[in-house]
Amino acid sequence: MPSPDPHDDTSRDYEQSEKAQLAQDRDAARVDTADVDDATARSLVDDLVDAAVVTLVPEDQVLVHEPSGTTFDSTTQLAVFHRGWTTGRDADGEGE
Repeated sequence: MPSPDPHDDTSRDYEQSEKAQLAQDRDAARVDTADVDDATARSLVDDLVDAAVVTLVPEDQVLVHEPSGTTFDSTTQLAVFHRGWTTGRDADGEGE
């Protein structure tokens, strides 16, 4: 029996198509962070501090995102991270 013609093999096309679709799905699920200005970030971080989600560490001048254990020195970085973290957790919970 002759071996299959390598030019007829479309498995790589399928793999490339799958990779492209997964990338589009990831992009669609990402949080838009362009709208996080300083005032928005401060407001969100204040709310997170009040809810005990973020702890202020004044002597180190950092903010600790308690659920993840991640440390930040910028309210904007923390706000963007928390939005993405929350979105990621919500996406993980959809499959349950």
